[in-house]
Amino acid sequence: MNRIELIGDQLQRAYTGEAWHGPSLEELLTGVTVEQALARPIAGGHSIWELTMHIGAWMSACRRRLSGDPAKLTPQEDWPLIDGGSQAAWQQTVDALEQEHNQLRAAISSLPESSLQNVAPGKDHSVEFMLHGVIQHNLYHAGQIALLKKAL
Repeated sequence: MNRIELIGDQLQRAYTGEAWHGPSLEELLTGVTVEQALARPIAGGHSIWELTMHIGAWMSACRRRLSGDPAKLTPQEDWPLIDGGSQAAWQQTVDALEQEHNQLRAAISSLPESSLQNVAPGKDHSVEFMLHGVIQHNLYHAGQIALLKKAL
């Protein structure tokens, strides 16, 4: 397995499972109701819904950077507001996250391995560092979602 394949594999494991750390993001979000997604069991903390949109925003930013866009997120893009609060809107958020994951994974798989050492657009670190970072970011927030589910 080359480095591109390894990064894609780690992204996939973090999202769909068979990861060493525990439940994947997809596993954690499966069965979450709109009421659970909106709940704030920890005062001042984010909801599962907010975390889900935030994770998607950063996967999108990384994907855009792979195509040359510096993708500097505004505060509203980083932490989007929940639109509607309905079951249908929650399902759209979960579906959008899956779509972002699939698009990022496809973008990674199309990279030549030599591009991993390139500087990420608008950043002072490499593409490889950025991709490992987005995986770590997803897992960090997956852990928060796991704790929020336990607190409900």
